[in-house]
Amino acid sequence: MTYYDLPEKNLLAIKTLKELKVVRVYAPIGIKDELRKNLLRSFQEGKSVFEGIWGYEHTVIPDIERAILARHNINFLGLRGQAKTRIARMMVLLLDEWIPVVQGSELNDDPLRPISNYALAMLKDEGDQMAISWLHRDERYTEKLATPDVSIADLIGDVDPIKAASLKLSYADQRVIHYGLIPRSNRSIFVINELPDLQARIQVALFNILQEGDIQIRGFKLRLPLDVQFVFTANPEDYTNRGSIVTPLKDRIDSQIITHYPKSIEIGKKITQQEAQLEPEQQRVQSFELAKDLVEQIAFEARESEYVDAKSGVSARLTISAYENLISAAERRMFKNGAEKTTVRVADFVGVVPAITGKVELVYEGEQEGPGIVAANLISKAIRTQFVNFFPDPEEIRKSKKRDNPYQVISEWFGKGNMVDIMLDASDADYSSCLNSVPGLADLVNKKYKKESEAYRLFLMELALHGLAEYSVLSKHTLDEGLQFKDLISSMFNIEDHTAEDI
Repeated sequence: MTYYDLPEKNLLAIKTLKELKVVRVYAPIGIKDELRKNLLRSFQEGKSVFEGIWGYEHTVIPDIERAILARHNINFLGLRGQAKTRIARMMVLLLDEWIPVVQGSELNDDPLRPISNYALAMLKDEGDQMAISWLHRDERYTEKLATPDVSIADLIGDVDPIKAASLKLSYADQRVIHYGLIPRSNRSIFVINELPDLQARIQVALFNILQEGDIQIRGFKLRLPLDVQFVFTANPEDYTNRGSIVTPLKDRIDSQIITHYPKSIEIGKKITQQEAQLEPEQQRVQSFELAKDLVEQIAFEARESEYVDAKSGVSARLTISAYENLISAAERRMFKNGAEKTTVRVADFVGVVPAITGKVELVYEGEQEGPGIVAANLISKAIRTQFVNFFPDPEEIRKSKKRDNPYQVISEWFGKGNMVDIMLDASDADYSSCLNSVPGLADLVNKKYKKESEAYRLFLMELALHGLAEYSVLSKHTLDEGLQFKDLISSMFNIEDHTAEDI
């Protein structure tokens, strides 16, 4: 039996070192051994510690488990939005729920293996009556974002003149030391995010802590055997010119684990649906798997776009924000029309543009185009990619010159000068009437999707119009309050029809 098998109330009832010794259920263990022990225990119980981390099951997570089993400090290397910090925080679940500490100790001293002057003095003065308290695993996690203003005093410590004056201590007395975040994270997980942004001289100060456990504070050489699980996160070194990880420090980080973006639409959808923050009343907005696919496709298109900086990456937060905006666009229309419920539309993707412009870093050519135009272009490419998954490829039809062109009735109707305006705030009835006014559009959808719901068929009908515009069968123009579809040839000869916002 071990101490973490005791009922919590029995555990927390232990208040002194003597009581801890009498129970004989606790023995000192290093944090790396603790993580290893509990990981092995999770294997035996068939539990996964990293629940909700999708797409890493066969890549990143096995690397993490190997690093923990090897008792390594870890550096997560990857572009933004790849769950690096989230995984680091989840490592807390591999810690014992409670551990005993010397009561009042700044360094979370183990009662059976104290290291600080304070704890050693308490042990000398009080012996087995030394008071202990219990520290929950949630309190054994420290996170620091590396910024240029982070100092050695912040991380390691400094002499505190106020403490020296109030206690009337000499500056040679170790009690004047104010410990930084790392010593205070003894027996804990300590995370430094964006390690390359840490000044080189600060990185150098970490050498001995990682290797020997030594820290130096204003001339004090303290051989404190700190027990810390270090986790670092970093973007690839060529991401910016802000800095890099100095080579000797990189050499002291045992395992460097490379993260990545979702490799499929399905994995991306799992992440987005898990992380999107929707209000209960937004359940009145019905979405479709195809709409969710389009959201994910935007991110895939952005990662391949010539206008987007590939070194910066496209965070998974883009799709999360985009999906939230998509639902909100439909919800806004629903309330403006006084409706009880509604469904998402392809036109609602206009509302996704702000989620894209704030999440992508553009190269020079993208800046020249403008973030709004680039965002609209990414949505158009996503529609183009997904369109051929549901309808025949117009380019293939052109090349084969087949007589049974499924789009002929539609294109001929537009060719006679007809046009369709899909208004962003149109009621569901007006939306349906608008789409059904196009001859051949309902037949195109019903040919393959007749058994689907009416709402989904309307979504596919609108997708068909957008897709045909992307494949230059029709033209699409933005209006102040919606979108307009018309014949491509007549639009080309009517210059007044074109605006800078055409997509």
